[in-house]
Amino acid sequence: MSRLTITLDDELHRALKETSARQGRSINKIIEESLHMRGIKSMDDARQLVAHARSQANCSEEEAMALSTAETRAFRN
Repeated sequence: MSRLTITLDDELHRALKETSARQGRSINKIIEESLHMRGIKSMDDARQLVAHARSQANCSEEEAMALSTAETRAFRN
């Protein structure tokens, strides 16, 4: 597992710590879930999404990319 150091402003860091304590979950878990909710994916996952979109939609690579982008954005919202 990789480690990452980030810099947050004090108010956001305090809010993250409070949320962690209130929910009984680690800061790491909250950040991971937030990244997943924002649609952050590995290139392999993104390629699989495009391949799935192409197989379902029977469309060109450009059309599939547009569809996967739209679906990712919709998921994020």
